[in-house]
Amino acid sequence: MTDAPYPNPAAASLRRLLARPGLVMMPCCFDALSARLIEQAGFELTFLSGFAASASRIGAPDLGLMSFGEVRDQARNVMEAINIPMMVDGDTGYGNPMNVLRTVEGFARAGCAGVMIEDQVAPKRCGHTQGKAVVDREEAFDRIRAAVEARGRADIVLKARTDARRTHGLAEAIERAQTFTELGAEMVFIEEPLDIDEMRTICKEVPGAMVANMLEGGQTPILPPAQLEELGFKVAAYPLAALSAAMQAMVGTLAALKAGKDHTGGLMPFAELRDRIGFNAYYETEARYSRRDSTFRRT
Repeated sequence: MTDAPYPNPAAASLRRLLARPGLVMMPCCFDALSARLIEQAGFELTFLSGFAASASRIGAPDLGLMSFGEVRDQARNVMEAINIPMMVDGDTGYGNPMNVLRTVEGFARAGCAGVMIEDQVAPKRCGHTQGKAVVDREEAFDRIRAAVEARGRADIVLKARTDARRTHGLAEAIERAQTFTELGAEMVFIEEPLDIDEMRTICKEVPGAMVANMLEGGQTPILPPAQLEELGFKVAAYPLAALSAAMQAMVGTLAALKAGKDHTGGLMPFAELRDRIGFNAYYETEARYSRRDSTFRRT
């Protein structure tokens, strides 16, 4: 008899979301502030995007440059700022199956609700950019086997991803995804279906909670949530919506400032900015303790 895995309340929360009827919308974050804004907007789940986190933390493209330690540190910072569950991009597991074991268990013990492990050749690349390749089937399956073993030590929701659609065709991608679920993956993500028919086929042929990647400007059609649910998807990920919007706003504001023009039109009011960051909540808490301190001093 084996011991129960290290408990993870965030994983339990994510499983409750997946068990609920309807599509779960998952805007992706890149730091603590973006995650807090996602929660404030009323979303119940977020994902620390590898693309967005790499851009935010090290100012570099998502080409496998960030280490496991850097991603875990970023994840911890984000989770301290929010109360909703957060998944994390585990890339290829950062090495062989032994590395996958450490990666998945490490994210679980850090409190991440879920982790994504993919079948790309390391160093991985963004799924909608050039030059990506996938490992052979057995190496891909070994990564998921190792991830499942790690989940037995520390609980976490496992999301398995395949990028085989571009390099090997849809049938190979589906077969890999089917095996991922047989091995124990709870969520499945086939990257880069090219049209609605392929998206429908994926949901029909692969069991488990299917993830749609709604990358604006990518290869997969951007569909409304109701249509994604009708096709059979359980989760809709929006990997770059927050990052792209933030970058667009910053570039425009800085250009206006550089040109000596009025740059204030697109700014958030200072009072709202302070409130969203948490100044008002801080002051309210501070006031409670200040009252207690004065009562203590009087007595």
